[in-house]
Amino acid sequence: MDFDGASGDTVHRIDFSAYVTPGKGYTLEADDHKSDPFEIGKTLYSTLKLDALRYFYLNRSGIPLEEPYAGEWVRPAGHVSDRQVSCYVGVDSAGQSWPACDYKLNASGGWYDAGDYGKYVVNGGIAVWTLLNAYERNPSAFADATLNIPESGNGVPDILDEARWEMEFLLAMQVPEGQALAGMAHHKLHGVKWDAMPVLPPAESDTRFLFPPSTAATLNLAATAAQCARIWKNVDADFAARCLTAAEKAWQAANAHPDMLAAEFPDLGGGAYGDSKVSDEFYWAAVELYLTTGNLDYQKFYTKSENNLSAQAMFWADTASLGTISLAVVGQDTAAQASLVKAADDVMAIMYAESNGYLSPLSSNNYQWGSNADALNRAIMLALAYDFTSEARYLDAATEVMNYVLGRNAVNFSFVSGYGTQSLEHPHHRFWGNQPENGFPPPPLGALSGGPNGNPTDPAAIDAGLVGKPPAKSYVDDIGSFSTNEVAINWNAPLAWVAAYLDDANRPILSDEQSPATDNPIQSIQPQAKRGFLWFAILGGVIVSGLLVAVNIWRRRQA
Repeated sequence: MDFDGASGDTVHRIDFSAYVTPGKGYTLEADDHKSDPFEIGKTLYSTLKLDALRYFYLNRSGIPLEEPYAGEWVRPAGHVSDRQVSCYVGVDSAGQSWPACDYKLNASGGWYDAGDYGKYVVNGGIAVWTLLNAYERNPSAFADATLNIPESGNGVPDILDEARWEMEFLLAMQVPEGQALAGMAHHKLHGVKWDAMPVLPPAESDTRFLFPPSTAATLNLAATAAQCARIWKNVDADFAARCLTAAEKAWQAANAHPDMLAAEFPDLGGGAYGDSKVSDEFYWAAVELYLTTGNLDYQKFYTKSENNLSAQAMFWADTASLGTISLAVVGQDTAAQASLVKAADDVMAIMYAESNGYLSPLSSNNYQWGSNADALNRAIMLALAYDFTSEARYLDAATEVMNYVLGRNAVNFSFVSGYGTQSLEHPHHRFWGNQPENGFPPPPLGALSGGPNGNPTDPAAIDAGLVGKPPAKSYVDDIGSFSTNEVAINWNAPLAWVAAYLDDANRPILSDEQSPATDNPIQSIQPQAKRGFLWFAILGGVIVSGLLVAVNIWRRRQA
């Protein structure tokens, strides 16, 4: 029995790992509590990997989503007018005036960032990097014609085709030659007002603008374009060369403008994505450029960086660990690998602490906006530690993080749509309004909600009584709850990474090796009197799906 500090629950554990016979309709009973039916099988991650990756196609901008690819998520092309977009003219929150620019960019395409229709370079950067890193770690895990996207069958792995859709957008956001800020990247592109909910993306809009370039966006471009150059070298040499040229121009521009922080316009219809520290982006970009070019100047730069070998949970505003991961995975740098193993140990110390009954990778103060992505990015650290050490406890812990996301948590809820008896149905998303009678479909399979947020700020969350709740329980499945229930490209990317990793592993879901800081490696299952249901763990030599992780996908799957 364990106390879970982030939720206030007392958590009991039941081990039924010895039962490994595949089948459906199983239930587990303890005292007077009976679980929902669950399945024992081996296919959860193979389907979740594909669904999580298809998320990106279904959020493409600038292209109609059509049959036979989109199923019930068919819609017209959105924001085709982004092919001719100009600079915003106005005054930012710091009082700086931004004049018109004498150029327009073709920035159509790319992915819509989150629940809104904005497109942001810094969020696109980490999302693209995560997909490409998954590919670089194990190209054999990704094949052509697996995602049912328009490019399927072209001889290129679908994950690369999908990542290229966003990479083309990132390249298009670069200030052209001949301009004062040539080589810099515009920070974002969005409208002057927030779109209504739900609403289809319009094909044409004259109220969307490029917002001022920033050092952070420019270094995101430099890093991802360098990564692009080495991956596409043997896939599309012309595209690889174009990426490398853009990366080196961006690096030079960022060094010429090292403190051009993102201008903020809080009254307009887009996220700020402000970032007051860019040394991490410099480190990341230098690493990626070195790994691609072998130029020792880049190596000298990153080894002198204050962020050198930094390894901690990453997010769009703290990208240092991306550089360390690339050093470890692509460069096979043993010091970088050791740093990531140490980071994984820190995550495990949180997971197996006495006050963490659900084995969440998050401590109480980590339940913030997008906490589920934070959890999954920590799972990436754990998975890589297994790669570098072959110690099964790291793979077990990475699996436990997925268990948490898929339902073994304080709200008895799978944060991934279509996976679990109770799962995400009403995300904060402009098109996936789950109002089919009005033309707005439910979320597709494999979309990840932001998750519990100890500081909920939206009216829907406040009206639901989340303020003052324990942080691990501060969540509501409501389309209006942007602070707990939004979806985003940089959140689904680590879901796809971890699902692909666990699918690659092709091994029993938990080993017999005992995890640290506990006398029992068996995971959480809680009879909770207030609700009268059981919490299950995924245990044993197969994937057990049920209340926590159901392969019982109840919405119809599109081919």
